[in-house]
Amino acid sequence: MAAVTAGVLAGCGGEETAGDSEKADRTDHTAYAEARAREVADAWQKSKAADVWNRGYYPMADLTEAPERGFRNKADEHAFATGNFELRGDLSDGSQKSGKVTWRTGESLELPLMEPRKAYEALDRSEAEGTSLIVTGVRLGAMVHQTSRGPATVPAWLFTVDGYEAPLKRVAVSPSALPTPPIRPARDVSGSELTPLNGIAEVAQDGRSLTVLASHGACDDGPAVRTLETRTTVVLSASVLGAEDGPCSGESNVTSVNVKLDRSVYGRIVLDAFTGRPVQYAPRVVGRS
Repeated sequence: MAAVTAGVLAGCGGEETAGDSEKADRTDHTAYAEARAREVADAWQKSKAADVWNRGYYPMADLTEAPERGFRNKADEHAFATGNFELRGDLSDGSQKSGKVTWRTGESLELPLMEPRKAYEALDRSEAEGTSLIVTGVRLGAMVHQTSRGPATVPAWLFTVDGYEAPLKRVAVSPSALPTPPIRPARDVSGSELTPLNGIAEVAQDGRSLTVLASHGACDDGPAVRTLETRTTVVLSASVLGAEDGPCSGESNVTSVNVKLDRSVYGRIVLDAFTGRPVQYAPRVVGRS
């Protein structure tokens, strides 16, 4: 039987359980969100879209991995976080055109390889002055990466970085194409009833909690995220608490919300109740210019 649990609201005043908030509307707004979540879960159950998702490769963690043992100083760590890189080498690496993603179950998926230069360009996203990480070469290797189906060994470009013995790793294949959802987005709903999520920022190693990104305005008490868990899905219903009537600046804020689950998310599809689509990994990007 599916369980409906309350997510955790993370805001300026610390954390509180959304279900315990005195400001949460527990009447019509909650009833609508719960009904919509059930509708989304039922639509995805045994759908063609679910079958496509369950056979695909969808990342649930950062595509880049720092050199083993980390960075030697704060300046290099900041350069990595802000995408401040400099190329001083050759980025050609053979003619292999595809690579295999392999899960611990033994299942695998062959996908086209991304060109190493394109992978490097995804790293080098800043032109700011200051310390940069100097890339001197690249070779094809592999890394263990978290996906919607659990940990997998994936092809990776291993970039040689000046001053480091271990390489910096970047996933060398792109995610599978998203399936066409079996349900349309919600229509004519207020933010206090339901809003779309911005993405998944982090998944716990054991898969028992998610950090998602949720939008809200300048004249409210922040976002709340509730969950509907079934055997095959986790449906997230985001809403805005305590929205005030009257003039407002129109400012949009994005807040990290921690959502705890009854069991691991791996092997289940994380769905947005508003859009009816899978919630994809989309962390905050620091220092994009």
